[in-house]
Amino acid sequence: MYSIDTGTDELLCHIYERVATITLNKPQKKNALGDILTPALRETIAVLENDNRVGSILITGAGDAFCAGGDVSGMGSGSSNSNKHEISKKDRVENLLIKQKTLTQRIHELRKITIAALPGAAAGAGLSIALACDLRVASVNAFVTTAFGNIGLSGDYGASWFLPRLIGLSKAKEMFYTSSRIGAEECERLGLFNKIFPVDTFREEAQAYASRLSNGPVNALARMKKNLNNSLEQDLDASLRLEAKHLVESMDDPESKEAIAAFMEKRKPNFPN
Repeated sequence: MYSIDTGTDELLCHIYERVATITLNKPQKKNALGDILTPALRETIAVLENDNRVGSILITGAGDAFCAGGDVSGMGSGSSNSNKHEISKKDRVENLLIKQKTLTQRIHELRKITIAALPGAAAGAGLSIALACDLRVASVNAFVTTAFGNIGLSGDYGASWFLPRLIGLSKAKEMFYTSSRIGAEECERLGLFNKIFPVDTFREEAQAYASRLSNGPVNALARMKKNLNNSLEQDLDASLRLEAKHLVESMDDPESKEAIAAFMEKRKPNFPN
C-alpha cells in the first residue's frame, strides 16, 4: 500500500491493488466541502491521473456519509457577504466556473475510470461529485438528495447536466424541485447506483469492485470512456469515426495482444502497468 500526501488530514489517499482511494475525511461535518478539503481534492485527482501505479480512482467518505455538499455553516455569514460585495458578479461567476471545471468536469473527463463509493448521504455538490464519476457503488444505508432547494440555491458542479443524462429529465426535475431523499434501492432501480453492498462489507466490496477495473485493460477502458462520453454530444458519423480510431489504437496496444493470448491459452491476462 502506498500513501499519497494530500497536504491535509481532511483528505486521505492511498493506493492498493492499483486502486487509488481518496477519502473525504471530515466525518464530524459529513465530509462537507470547504476551503481546505476541496482544493486538496482537485490537486490529488490531477496527480493520480498521471500515476502509473493507478488503474482506477475510488472516491469515498469517512464515517457514515459520502459528502454533504458545501459547508452550509460558512454560507450567509457577515464576512462572506461583505467579500461578495467587493467582488463583481461577473468575477464571482468566473471564479465558480473555474472551480467547477477543475473538479467535476475534470473527474468526468479524467482518462482513468472513477468510482464513487457512498457509505451514506450524498447531497448538493457532494451528489454532483458522485454523479461526475463513471460508476457509483453504495451501502444499503446510502441515499442521495439534490438539497439545493433546501437552502434556496439553484445548484452547481454539474448536477443539472449529469442527472438528466443518468435518469431522464422528468425525474431529475422532480429531484431538484423537491430535494427529496432517494434511498439506495430506488437509486439502483433508477440507474444511479451500479451496485449496493451490505453495510458491514461495504468498503471491502467497493475496493474489490474497483480493483477488478484497475487490473483490467485500462487503456481500452479509457478509450471506451471517451467513446461513451462523446456519444452524448455528437452524431453517429462522429461516433463511428472515434470508435474506428480507438479500435485501431487498441489493436496495436500491448494490452490487446496480452488479452488475446490469454484468451487463447485459457488463462488470466497479465496486463502491463
